[in-house]
Amino acid sequence: MATNDSARSYWATWHDAYDDPESDLTQRLIAVQHRLTDAIDQAPPGAIRVISACAGQGHDVIGVLKSHPRKSEVHTLLVESDDDNVRVARARIAAAGIPGVDVRQADAGNTGTYRDAIPADVLMFCGIFGNVSDEDVRRTVNNASRLCTPQATVLWTRHRRDPDRTDQIRSWFAEVGYEELAFDSPGPDRFALGTLRLAAPPLAYRSDLRLFTSGRNEGDAGSSRPLPPLAVQATYPSPGAAHCYECCGLG
Repeated sequence: MATNDSARSYWATWHDAYDDPESDLTQRLIAVQHRLTDAIDQAPPGAIRVISACAGQGHDVIGVLKSHPRKSEVHTLLVESDDDNVRVARARIAAAGIPGVDVRQADAGNTGTYRDAIPADVLMFCGIFGNVSDEDVRRTVNNASRLCTPQATVLWTRHRRDPDRTDQIRSWFAEVGYEELAFDSPGPDRFALGTLRLAAPPLAYRSDLRLFTSGRNEGDAGSSRPLPPLAVQATYPSPGAAHCYECCGLG
C-alpha cells in the first residue's frame, strides 16, 4: 500500500490503482500482459526487441518477463520521464532478476530517444492515448512504424469514457497498414486494448520527430471503484478467430 503521498509525484500515485484488484487499471494490466505474452510466444526464434513508451513502473513488461521462458531472448527498453516511476521500475527489475531490461529516463514522445533500441518487434503505447491530444495520437499512429520491424506487434490502450475515440484510433491504424489481431474491452466507459500487426512496410526511422507531448488527463488512469465481474472480449477481423478470455479472477 502506498504511503507518504505528499512526497510522491502525480504519476507515481497514478499507479496506486494497481493495488485494487477490481480497478480498471488492474484489469487492463492483465489484458496487456496476456497480449504481450502472446507476442513473445509467437516471435520467431532469436532476439526479441520490446519498446514500451511512457512505461511507468513497468508493471506490464516486468510482470510478463519475470516468469517467461524466453526472457533471456528479450531485450527491452522502458522509457519513462518521472523520477519516482523510474526508481521503482529499476528496483522491481533488480528484485525480479530480469536480464536485458533498460529503464531510460527520457522523453518518450521524441523518436530520438529510441535510436539505439530500434527496430522493435513489439511496440507498446499503453496509458498514452488518453493523456495526449487527438492530433498527437494521429501523429503517433502515422509514424509508429518508424520504430518497428516488418510484421511487428503494436499494443495500444485508451479509456472509453466520453468522448470514446477508440473506433477512430482503430481506423487510423488500419489506414496506415496495420492488421488488427484483437480489440479487448469490457465495454463502454471502461478501457480498451488494441493488438495490431504491422502489415505494410515500415517507414524509415527518423530521429527528429515529435510523436506526442504528454499531458495530465485522469481519463486514462483507470478507476478504483468496485466493478462487476466482466470478461474481456476479444474481437478479431475473422469471426472464426474470435474468443474471449477471463481476467484471472476478475471476470
